[in-house]
Amino acid sequence: MIAGHMKNGDFNQALELFHRMPTRDLISWTAIINGCVKNGLSEEALDHFRQMQAERVDPDYVTAVAVAGACSNLGALSHGTWLHRFALKRGLLQNARLENSLIDMYSKCGRVSIAQQVFERMPIRTLVSWNSMIAGFAFNGFSDEALLLFYKMQKTKFKPDGVSFTAALTSCSHAGMVDEGLRLFRVMQTDFRVVPRIEHYGCLVDLLGRAGLLEEAVSLVESMPMKPNEVLLGSLMAACCVHGDVELAERLMDLLLQVEPETDSNYVLLSNIYAAMGRWEGVGRVRGLMKGIGVKKKPGFSAVEIDGGVHQFVAGDGSDEIYALLGLLHFDMELHRYEPG
Repeated sequence: MIAGHMKNGDFNQALELFHRMPTRDLISWTAIINGCVKNGLSEEALDHFRQMQAERVDPDYVTAVAVAGACSNLGALSHGTWLHRFALKRGLLQNARLENSLIDMYSKCGRVSIAQQVFERMPIRTLVSWNSMIAGFAFNGFSDEALLLFYKMQKTKFKPDGVSFTAALTSCSHAGMVDEGLRLFRVMQTDFRVVPRIEHYGCLVDLLGRAGLLEEAVSLVESMPMKPNEVLLGSLMAACCVHGDVELAERLMDLLLQVEPETDSNYVLLSNIYAAMGRWEGVGRVRGLMKGIGVKKKPGFSAVEIDGGVHQFVAGDGSDEIYALLGLLHFDMELHRYEPG
């Protein structure tokens, strides 16, 4: 019942049922933790994991996989490290699924070298293992390592699938390898019979956009067999911002307004392009458009992990304590005649 409520996205019903249980076993805790993670409630998942430990219920590998997913989503490295040590002590690392989750967790927390250690020590690797490590390299900017592993995988019994090519194309995009990215996109279809999905086109559009090949990127979008989504168009919009192409940005804005008219980042990007070009009338027009349809810029936030807890700081939250501390820091800087470099 708990799992069913979670699958339907009814977190409150699942939680009420969970707390009404006279006794809660490993399966009950795992169901609520896994459900939280799958519904984007990673902080709640870690809270329940801590309660589970307090009640001295030991997790198994299924629980550990769910907790590793929560740590990945939050960047909660200390929780993930503890989980890794616990799994080592209890012999849970013989499970490839858990090891794959740890590779993903360490990669998303920026600890690629530890993810690589987990990968290298695996007695048995699955296609997911290879893909997780390639993606870990790719999304942390280690493009050469990602492509080397991508080609090494092809010498094993595993053939790259769509996920593999997404990671490889991402590596090419981050490294500016236009020719290699175009080649991979071609052989993906001809040699490996992988049908390109929207994410593959998105990687290629990002690659061309970063390289300043905006017209080529637009031609690719127009030739796609599916409609472009907001992520792909947003990537191209960001490239227009970098390269100062106001005309194309305005064309893309019309398309984005049809797909997601209430997304603030699109308006902000166009406003930034106008501002960079000194076209202040355009900035005013965009702000007027946002006000007219009720779109507000969402405040940015950052997160930091301290003593096992994940704390979020939101821009302009009006916290008196934070601003008081900033005032003290500013006073000390002036006192010591500090000049920022």
